[in-house]
Amino acid sequence: MRDNYDALKTEGRNPRTLGIDKMSSLEIVKTINDEYRSVEDAVDGAAPEIAKALDIIADAMMHGHHLIYVGAGTSGRLGVVDASECPPTFGVDPFLVRGVIAGGRDAMFRSSEGTEDSEEQGARAIENENIEAGDVVVGLSASGRAPFVIGALKKAAGLGAIPVGVNCNPGSLMENVCSVTISAYVGPEVISGSTRMKAGSAQKLILNILSTGAMIKTGRVRSNLMINVRPSNEKLKERAVRIIMELSDCDRASAESALKDGGDVPAALCILEKAGR
Repeated sequence: MRDNYDALKTEGRNPRTLGIDKMSSLEIVKTINDEYRSVEDAVDGAAPEIAKALDIIADAMMHGHHLIYVGAGTSGRLGVVDASECPPTFGVDPFLVRGVIAGGRDAMFRSSEGTEDSEEQGARAIENENIEAGDVVVGLSASGRAPFVIGALKKAAGLGAIPVGVNCNPGSLMENVCSVTISAYVGPEVISGSTRMKAGSAQKLILNILSTGAMIKTGRVRSNLMINVRPSNEKLKERAVRIIMELSDCDRASAESALKDGGDVPAALCILEKAGR
């Protein structure tokens, strides 16, 4: 295990930041920002694998299955955040996209590093989620070797789910477990091993692409508008009204009236269509 750890690209030292502790504040800002430029290139380089995973997820959703993210630490938090944003953005049931983090709910706010080291706890977490055959389980680990995540992916595969891996360390253990492995190599971090930085940003971008892309491919977006947005507060009501106006080419009063009568954007659009608007 020690040899494997030494070989991790996510743990390497960055030669461009060796003197960061002696830099001025402005130099620190510019140096960190410059390093983040590698994130976009890394994600772009993994585009074919991301597209494969996207097709798998969209097909699963079209057949009534679910998307479950599982990770530890920063990776786990990113999965929970992406999952939690799907219902208000796309109007989907909270059960459709879910996030599982090592250490459970408390680990969202307080680090729980010890649970990351247990394959058994990862498998148990998947059992607790009532995973079904045909679901897609996306394992998130910057290194691609977190035992909790590997255990979860193995258990998911054993239950007939489709395991997908997201990491920033090409050649990781995930490749032995997953149907598709997405490896976005961002290079060594600004601060060695601080994978909440570039690796975290790459993972967040990948998750945004996967969930948003799946919603597009399953009909929850029209043009580039989120037609299933839930008008649950004033900001979202205003967004819904604007979407209705855009898609039906009606005035604000008509859009507001249709939204009030229908309760949501699709129903409002149907009302206006029947009215010949």
